[in-house]
Amino acid sequence: MDHWYYATAHGQRRGPVSATDLKALLAAGGITRQTLVWREGLPHWCPLAAQAAALGLPPPLPAASAPPAGLPRAALIALAVVAGLVVLAVLGGVGAAFGIPAYRDYRLRAHAAAAVAEASGHQAAVAAFVGAQGRCPENGDPGFGAPEEHAGGHLARVRFGRFPGTGRCGLQAVIAAPGQAPLDGMRIWLEYDEAGAAWECSSQVDDRYLPPRCRG
Repeated sequence: MDHWYYATAHGQRRGPVSATDLKALLAAGGITRQTLVWREGLPHWCPLAAQAAALGLPPPLPAASAPPAGLPRAALIALAVVAGLVVLAVLGGVGAAFGIPAYRDYRLRAHAAAAVAEASGHQAAVAAFVGAQGRCPENGDPGFGAPEEHAGGHLARVRFGRFPGTGRCGLQAVIAAPGQAPLDGMRIWLEYDEAGAAWECSSQVDDRYLPPRCRG
């Protein structure tokens, strides 16, 4: 599986995340096609758009063309009305094809996947700290500030430490999804299995909204 890294708007590196998680972040608006990304084998960091083919991303929507100069106000109003009718027709088609509940579930799944991807972006830093210090990182350690400092587009806060049940290092992330009761305030837990150099994901979120790796 490819392991991707991406740069935040503040220049911080996040990753590794899977290609699926990277696409989920894009779909949910956590990153854009201009976000810098990198994976092993690439000579340097580049915009996500440059890796569209490798990731199987759909082509971007064409930019809307400006109306010809000099159109009278009435013509502009007519164009706006036609455009509005087209949008309504498209939305009606979407509603007919998927149904409102199905579309809502799709949005919730995309948001949950983006939250997991955002939380997974801290995994490399946790593993590196454990390897260098021989203990679990905690909020306040260098590079692991207060929980709220790790808030992002889909997370309200992230707490680092040791899980009391398993004794493993890891993190607890709280999802930020205002107005979306199935997700908002729910926890994501990522536990680091140092012996196997692997991560396990679990969550309070209903399995139907979670990526496969976090279900069960």
